[in-house]
Amino acid sequence: MPRLALYALAVCVLAVGAAVISFVQGTWLGIIWVLLAGLSSNMAWYYLRKHRAEAAAG
Repeated sequence: MPRLALYALAVCVLAVGAAVISFVQGTWLGIIWVLLAGLSSNMAWYYLRKHRAEAAAG
């Protein structure tokens, strides 16, 4: 797995944890964390697909 995909996945997991904590505490700041989790998960998928395509091509 490429390094950038792992970093993006780590950010996604941390953002989901922060969102859960925010919502448990009753703040609406968790919405920002949910958006960040979505963005970082898309980045992880992108880098993973890019790595697989490059591996298959050459």
